Amino acid sequence: MRDVVIIGVGTTKFGELWESSLRDLAVEAALKAIDDAGCDRIDSLWVGCMSCGLFNGQEHLGALVADYLGRTPMPACRVESACASGGMALRAAWMEVACGQSDVVMALGVEKMTDVSGGKATYALAAASDREHEAFHGVTFPGLYALIAVDHMHRYGTTREQLADVSVKNHEHGSHNQYAQYPHKVTREQVMSSTMVADPLRVLDCSPISDGASAVIVAALDESRSLTKNALVKIAAIGAATDSLSLHQRKDLCEFAATIEAGERAFKTAKLSPSDIDVAEVHDCFTISEICVTEALGFFERGRGGPAASDGATRLGGKIPVNTSGGLKSKGHPVGATGIAQVYMLTKQLRGEAGPVQVKNARRALAQNMGGTGSSNVVTILESGS
Repeated sequence: MRDVVIIGVGTTKFGELWESSLRDLAVEAALKAIDDAGCDRIDSLWVGCMSCGLFNGQEHLGALVADYLGRTPMPACRVESACASGGMALRAAWMEVACGQSDVVMALGVEKMTDVSGGKATYALAAASDREHEAFHGVTFPGLYALIAVDHMHRYGTTREQLADVSVKNHEHGSHNQYAQYPHKVTREQVMSSTMVADPLRVLDCSPISDGASAVIVAALDESRSLTKNALVKIAAIGAATDSLSLHQRKDLCEFAATIEAGERAFKTAKLSPSDIDVAEVHDCFTISEICVTEALGFFERGRGGPAASDGATRLGGKIPVNTSGGLKSKGHPVGATGIAQVYMLTKQLRGEAGPVQVKNARRALAQNMGGTGSSNVVTILESGS
């Protein structure tokens, strides 16, 4: 297995991008990554996208993006793993380079979600749940994560205020992100008085419907120095795991078992532990999600993720800064792009290019991207100084 490094990254703005199509967004992010790398060579392309067929009526996305990038006849393929599609696309690109099949590969994530009604968007997103046993009976993702939140609150004493503090912290970070969908600060009171969605989750506990794309170019370490002048960021490990699709089939509603497994695999491969990580981007599709994920990854003990959000442990300057990009909550959540966007931000952190949210002396970073109620998980560990 060869060492694999990131040589270029690019992203679009996230939001309601009425004037940009699915292919426009994909090409914009890809060209920005190529420009960042200073390398016009791409041997292969993996496109992460959850539901372009339902949102846009467009399948066969690999060939479409390769065509509009002017890169045919290179191999290109779409990857789908619900909201973990971007992370899985990066995993495919990483494996292709590591095994020696290609030297330079692009992983791109994209989703165009706002061209349909709210009802149709809800229907499309529900495809990531168990359609027969959950969605058919009217259970939406806010409802499922509300169940997780209620269980966590009952078992560990997690409070409504602690949930709100996750949102406050992520909007504070996101206020510095020029690409964020909602780059503004919110207060605890605003979160707690916002519209109820699924008790106890309110609208400011929930990530938005978003359009956007992000891209990462990876290369073999021994080839990279001739390709780019950027500081190199090594992919130390990628761990992946799955769990039951239906939430009701889990032994523990608020333990993300697949996150635990994917994290353990990544830490073992990288020969690191949670205490070695300087900065993390995790999948905060709902505020309770960030709390559960930080526990599952070993950053905090079970039941301590809520207090950590309130005492500043996950803020910039805290024990483990989490979601310095603003997370899904503030940055936005174009579902196929999210996993790549996390790595975009962490690459900037490890290069020392994160501006106002730069974590001092950041050397190791972790991205956690998941689909459904944690049914599919990807954990990526990055290192600087390769």
